[in-house]
Amino acid sequence: MDDTMTITFLGTGTSQGIPVIGSTHPVCQSADPKDKRLRVSVMVSWGDFNYVVDCGPDFRQQMLTHSVSKLDGILFTHEHADHTAGIDDIRPFFFRQGDIPIYAHERVVQSLKKRFDYIFADENRYPGAPAVTVNEVVAERNIKLGELEVVPIRAFHNRLEVFGYRFGDFVYLTDVKRVEDGEIQKMKGAKVLVVNALREEAHHSHFNLEEALAFAAEVGAEKTYFTHISHLLGFHEEVEKRLPEGVHLAYDNLILKL
Repeated sequence: MDDTMTITFLGTGTSQGIPVIGSTHPVCQSADPKDKRLRVSVMVSWGDFNYVVDCGPDFRQQMLTHSVSKLDGILFTHEHADHTAGIDDIRPFFFRQGDIPIYAHERVVQSLKKRFDYIFADENRYPGAPAVTVNEVVAERNIKLGELEVVPIRAFHNRLEVFGYRFGDFVYLTDVKRVEDGEIQKMKGAKVLVVNALREEAHHSHFNLEEALAFAAEVGAEKTYFTHISHLLGFHEEVEKRLPEGVHLAYDNLILKL
């Protein structure tokens, strides 16, 4: 079996995406494809497995862009709409495969049940509704995906607890403002770190560029890619030139092999 892990950046934008609707900001007007960012999500593939971290409102478009015909599960970082609003679009996968496994904090599961109650209904299900198999994500309990042990990494989005995930040598975090020392130790030795870098100016619940650079240096991965990027960070090409060696801006449809 091929043990190569493929990381596909499905979206690298913030909650509004880039361009922002109706915006005349120069980055929103950019013709550079790397300045056009769908809502943040990543697909991690190895062997015959495809797992997605988060499924925001652009999920359908992202699956079509990459011709994804099989989905083994969705791992959620947290419940905000830009990370969950595409869950109804798992229907084609459900029709072919049956219930789709999801992995989420119990608080996130309760939010999804409230907003998408028809997906979780036990009785009188609408015939066209998808269904999921719920797996609760708990700190200090690894997630078994095939033969791979995925390590949940606890972080904070302002005061909201969120989870990132370590898949072997790949670590993915987004919507993070604070990570405790013990969780940083779980990332040590990773080859690739992905973490949010919203903009230059400080933000109450996201790393800005300065904080993201400091965090990347602390983790010490071979390569770091920034995601969940706002138009306020600037033009992709210009920001990329200012970053230190081994640190890059991710962009939509970037593919990495590990």
